[in-house]
Amino acid sequence: MKNKIEELLDNYHKFLKEKTVLIENTSTGWHTISTPFIGLFNDTIELYCQMKDDKIILSDDGQTFHNLELSGIIIARSPKRKDILDRIALNYGININSDNEIITEANEKNFAQKKHNMLAAISEISDLYYLAKPTVASVFKEDVQNYLEEQNIIYTPHFIAKGGTTGLEFTFDFQIAGRKNEIVMKAFNSLNQLHLSNFLFGWDDIKETRQKITGKPLHGLAVINNFNREVKDEYLEALKNKGADYILWTDRQNDENRKKLAA
Repeated sequence: MKNKIEELLDNYHKFLKEKTVLIENTSTGWHTISTPFIGLFNDTIELYCQMKDDKIILSDDGQTFHNLELSGIIIARSPKRKDILDRIALNYGININSDNEIITEANEKNFAQKKHNMLAAISEISDLYYLAKPTVASVFKEDVQNYLEEQNIIYTPHFIAKGGTTGLEFTFDFQIAGRKNEIVMKAFNSLNQLHLSNFLFGWDDIKETRQKITGKPLHGLAVINNFNREVKDEYLEALKNKGADYILWTDRQNDENRKKLAA
């Protein structure tokens, strides 16, 4: 008999399937994949797909960079943003051509992973919008890394683990391996429904496999930038309801939050 979490995961899989729509275009050979994930302007993210011999080409048709430019963000003008962009591209195995089109190649075996990586990359690239705000003096992920070092926490950056249910690889910003438990962390410069769903889904999918490998409980911890910005209570409640935890950046020095880092 399935437990409640398994039922919720089944419902989430069903939701993804129902909200992912394929629109065929036989004249051009390109097909549109409409996803349930939300982009920069609260519209759904669309991918474009074409079969070419034994390869499958996935593209965003330049929409991600177009939306950033509409928001006043020109990546080429900022060496810092360009450096972040290069790291995102490397992490998720995507390419950006001279027309600022995000592209990746897949085959039938790795299509699911490549599509997942493409959506994650689009989400992180879109998040560069928030670096335009004058209140953000440095990259938030680096701030979190410095915070861990201040607390003398031994961590692994850019931690990748494979999910037991989907077989997909999920990337977490940091992993803390202790004697009694393990923590995977994500640093959220901004938190929206897409970011939250990706984190919770990935953490839940790797949990059983990691716990079998290490013999220790695996905890999920979100560090959220709430400096001069509002974090919706419903997102924090969702983290708690799923069994994950969080640290709000302005409260990071609280003893209670410091204890959350103890693995």
